Amino acid sequence: MWKRPRTPLLSFVLLVAVATLSTAMTTLRSFRGCAVREFSFVARKPGCRSLRIRTEACWGRCHTWEKPVPHPPFVQRHHRVCTYSRSLQLTARLPGCRPQVSPLYPYPLALRCACSTCSSQDTECQTY
Repeated sequence: MWKRPRTPLLSFVLLVAVATLSTAMTTLRSFRGCAVREFSFVARKPGCRSLRIRTEACWGRCHTWEKPVPHPPFVQRHHRVCTYSRSLQLTARLPGCRPQVSPLYPYPLALRCACSTCSSQDTECQTY
């Protein structure tokens, strides 16, 4: 009776695929720094229908710290965020806009990102 031979190559390929996927997930969770990453969002504007937009945006975690000091404001802060250091301003045309509403919707395309202080000019900065 003929037996089908085992395929060590297939086993090896599956093992490498599982290890690669596991490493990629660990890398994203433990990644420290700032990088450009694909991002999609829904652009909304009153008087127009929404539109899903795919772009490149900044993503990551930056080193930050606070320490108490004996004089006002009683804390020294060093908060940096992952934000645009170089970007292009693009414009999308939203569908189904009313006649008096401009269909143009500006949004940034990240070319380079870096850890720096938050600027509300191009980033949503929230204080805690």
